[in-house]
Amino acid sequence: MRLLIKALFQCKKHISLFIFSFCALIALTIATQLEMVTFGVITSNGADFFKLFSKEQTSGTVSYDEMHETWHAIDKKGTGEITQQDANAYLAKHPNAKLHDRIMYKLKTKLNLSTDNFKVFIIFLLLVAFYKASCLFTSRYLTQLLSIRISQDLRQSYFEHIQSLPMSFYQKYNIGTLSSRVAGDASQISLSINSFITNYLHAPFQIITSLGTCFFLSWQLSLVIFFGIPMIILPLVLLTGKVKKFTRQLQRNQEKFTSVLIDFLAGILTVKIFAMEDFSLKKYREQNDQMAHLERKTAKYDLLTRPVLHTITTICLATVFVFGLHTLHMTISQLIVFCGFLHVFYLPVRKFAEENANIQKGVVAAERLYEVLDLKPLIEDQEDAVSLKTFTKQIEFENVWFRYEDRWVLKDLSFSVEKGQTLAIVGATGAGKSTIVQLFPRLYDVQKGEIRIDGLPLKAYTQKSLREQIAFVSQKPFLFIDTISANIACGKSMPREKILRAAKRAHADEFIEILPKSYDTMLAEMGKNFSGGQQQRLAIARALAKEAPVLVLDEATSSLDSLSEKRIKQAIAELHGEVTQVIIAHRLTTIENADKILFLEDGVKLAEGTKEELLKTCTPFRLMWETHFLKEATILA
Repeated sequence: MRLLIKALFQCKKHISLFIFSFCALIALTIATQLEMVTFGVITSNGADFFKLFSKEQTSGTVSYDEMHETWHAIDKKGTGEITQQDANAYLAKHPNAKLHDRIMYKLKTKLNLSTDNFKVFIIFLLLVAFYKASCLFTSRYLTQLLSIRISQDLRQSYFEHIQSLPMSFYQKYNIGTLSSRVAGDASQISLSINSFITNYLHAPFQIITSLGTCFFLSWQLSLVIFFGIPMIILPLVLLTGKVKKFTRQLQRNQEKFTSVLIDFLAGILTVKIFAMEDFSLKKYREQNDQMAHLERKTAKYDLLTRPVLHTITTICLATVFVFGLHTLHMTISQLIVFCGFLHVFYLPVRKFAEENANIQKGVVAAERLYEVLDLKPLIEDQEDAVSLKTFTKQIEFENVWFRYEDRWVLKDLSFSVEKGQTLAIVGATGAGKSTIVQLFPRLYDVQKGEIRIDGLPLKAYTQKSLREQIAFVSQKPFLFIDTISANIACGKSMPREKILRAAKRAHADEFIEILPKSYDTMLAEMGKNFSGGQQQRLAIARALAKEAPVLVLDEATSSLDSLSEKRIKQAIAELHGEVTQVIIAHRLTTIENADKILFLEDGVKLAEGTKEELLKTCTPFRLMWETHFLKEATILA
């Protein structure tokens, strides 16, 4: 519950809207109660003989003396006639008159409501109906507006927060889990906040005012309420616990269900090529059946509260009618008003179970959402961090150790690269090459040792300024669902000429310019309307357009044909001395002109130097080089 309140008041602009919503709900309650009074006025036919002339007003007999005395008390002018207005005025002042009768008589007298004045009846009824309709629309619109704004702010806060979290966070949570929380949980929380306002703020006001009115009308009949409340609370407590339990299980299963679906859609090519449809269908069916089972459980306990509460309230209502008519001798008008207020009292009680089930769903959703929102970024800027304006000297790794969970990936690694140099990192798969280049932009922090740029450790710089100095091309480039030009500009405001120049240097203009919309062509999801080589050239163009002083290429030419690779290699060579390059490549032809080559094996630096030096001093490198070029020669032959 605390998390729901936290979500409600996390933004100050929600407070004023919350107050207006609550006031509108209060006005709606008053309108509903006024509606009950209106029904009483309409159904009241005035005073009967015994009520008018009996001194006690509850007696079933009237003596002549009582009638004679009362007649003269009403007909003060001695006209010999008594009008309905005269009778109402007399009864309104009678010391033994009940509160209900006094109100009805005074209303009829003040408003001139009588059986032959239908015009006033209709106007009075229309005014009350219009007032309630206005309150109903206003309250529902404001609560919906509050719900929409809370959901919007939660989604915004969630996205902003996960952007600040390190890469280790994304390794722990899968896409299905993260996407279901931002979409489903935020909406559920906002709906549950509405239920919270209804159950714990609006309902108490409605219950107290209605119960108080019932006691004023008839304290004897009001005792029936105290017999009904325990019968309602007991099933509510039991069923609410069940709903919360199965809701938590259901939402966990929904994450797995979404993940299975996303895996299938992302790997559809593999599924079809290997004819794995039955395997995928089996996994999907298992999660779907489990979710349906939990949905049935949740629905059963959720819906079971309604017939239970309906039965109890029906019994209470029947008891009120029987006791009121035959024991207390109440009129139909009195019973209608009393039962109307009793209905207003029981309405939030009956809806409590339904709303409370929704609240419990929101509590579970809030726990899941705030599990992420309460995570503090492991990598944060220091208070005295400065902005890295430009890279001028060198990048240094000094005794760097890094691990993923319990496995050390880099072990006591030391090397440096000067500004304008080209550093190539080679080694077998899993040697730690990609990890090194991910440490440059501080996607991770090292466990031991230190990385420095221009003599200062990475932590001395702000993360944003550090990453602005680095252009990165990964082995699997990511492209946004946007135009080609927007993907190359990568969210920056960039002149068209600069985009064209970068595309030309990456040899991406060759296929862009033959497209119907050229650079304004939209990319599909994950860029799947382009080949792997075309996607990689767009990613290279993006990196070149950034014009950062450090360029990182992680298997950037792996999807290119030999001709395109040769052209890219030439474009990269033109940057030598101007841009500091860090290249990871299995195709050794792309690194033969590197100023320095770093050879890794199982996270340990085996050798460092030029190609010629490593061929002489590093046997594993020489074997890799000879094997590579022997393979190339065989292919050409």
